Amino acid sequence: MSGPNPYVVAKQHVERVGKMIGLDEGIIEVLKTPRRELIVNFPVKMDDGTVHMFQGFRVQHSSVRGPCKGGIRYHPEVTLDEIRALSMWMSWKCAVVGIPYGGAYGGVVCDVKKLSRGELERLTRRYASEISIIIGPQEDIPAPDVYTDGQTMAWIMDTFSMSVGHCVPGIVTGKPIQIGGSQGREEATARGVMCVIQEACKAKKLDIRGATVAVQGFGNVGWHAARLLFQEAGCTVVAVSDSTGGIYDPKGLDPMRVHEFKKKGGSVVGFPGSREISNEKLLELDVDILVPAALEHVITKDNAKRIKAKIVAEGANGPTTPEADAILYKNGIMLVPDILANAGGVTASYFEWVQDLQFFFWSVDEIKERLRAIMINAFAPVYKISKEKKVDMRTAAYMLALGEVARALELRGIYP
Repeated sequence: MSGPNPYVVAKQHVERVGKMIGLDEGIIEVLKTPRRELIVNFPVKMDDGTVHMFQGFRVQHSSVRGPCKGGIRYHPEVTLDEIRALSMWMSWKCAVVGIPYGGAYGGVVCDVKKLSRGELERLTRRYASEISIIIGPQEDIPAPDVYTDGQTMAWIMDTFSMSVGHCVPGIVTGKPIQIGGSQGREEATARGVMCVIQEACKAKKLDIRGATVAVQGFGNVGWHAARLLFQEAGCTVVAVSDSTGGIYDPKGLDPMRVHEFKKKGGSVVGFPGSREISNEKLLELDVDILVPAALEHVITKDNAKRIKAKIVAEGANGPTTPEADAILYKNGIMLVPDILANAGGVTASYFEWVQDLQFFFWSVDEIKERLRAIMINAFAPVYKISKEKKVDMRTAAYMLALGEVARALELRGIYP
C-alpha cells in the first residue's frame, strides 16, 4: 500500500464534510467507525503437504440502510486499515446511487501468483468458512475485487451453501451466470463510468461525439470503458495504458483491436501505429476526458496543475488525492468522484442479488437500462449540490452520502 493511510484519509473526509452539513459530533464518530471488524487466522494445506497460516479480514462499516455489501481482495499488501477504508467508501457509494446497502469489505494477505489452483480453492473455502459467522444474503454479501473473480465467488457460494444444507445463490454477487450470476455484470462498472461521463459532458456543454479520451489502466474497467466510450458514445480514444506502459495515437485507437493485441502479448505497448507514452504522461495529455482506472494516488498535488482534461472520471478507487481535488476544481476541471463514477459495479451487484432472491432473471438489455437510469439519477443531485454549494463534485457526493446515512441512523435510532 503506497501513499497516505487510506483509513485516515477516509475519516478526514467524514469529519470535514460532516461538519459542513451540520452533523452532530456523536453522529460523525459513528460514521467514522466500522460497526464490526473480523480478523481471522487460518491454516491451509499446501500442495507439498505443508501447512501455511494466512490472515484475512472482513469489515462491516454500516448496516443502517440495509445489508452490508463489498468486495474481497487477495493481495500480499492487504491491511486492516485498507479494508476499513474500502468498507466505508462502499457505504458512501451505495448511498450516492440510492441502493439499500451499507458498506463492507474483505481481504486475505496472500500472493495469488504463488498459489496453485488447488491451494487457491482451499484458501478460499477456509476463508469463507471463517467469515461465515457474519456474512449472509440478508447480512453481508461479498463480491470479487483485486485478484478474485467469478470462480472465487463460486467457491464461496458453494462453501456457504454446503454449511446450511441448501443452495444460497444470494450469498455473493459476481458469480458465473450458470449458478445465479447476472447478465451484464462484467462491463457494469465501465458502463456506469460512461453514463456519468455522458452527463458530465452535458453539464460542461461538451459534445461527447468525437471528444478525445485517455484511459489509464486497461484492466476490466479501463478496457470496457474505452470500448463503450468508443462504440456507444462516439468518443475518440487517443491513449490507453497498462502496468507496462501506454500507447498514444492522436488519430484514435480501436480499443477492441488493442485488447486483442494485449491478449496475445500481455501488454498494450507496441500496438501497431501507436507511439509509446508513460503512465505519468498519459495523465497530462491535452484531451477532453481522462479516465484513471488503475491505481490509487496517481493524480497528486505535484501533477494536478498539469492535468488538461475538461472531465476526469474516476474508474479506479482513490486515484486522486485531496490536495489534487482542490487544484483541479480551482482550474475548472470537473472531477466525477469514484463513489459516483464507478458505482455501476455495486449497482449491478444489487441487480444480481435481487434476481437471486426472487429466482427471476432479467435480460441484458433490461440490466443496461436499469443501470443507466440509476447512474443518471445519481449524477443529477450531486451536480446540483456542487453548483448550489459551490463545492467540488467529490465534496458534493460526500455531502449527499453522509446525509443519507446519517438520516437513516436518526430514523432508526440507537438501540436499545
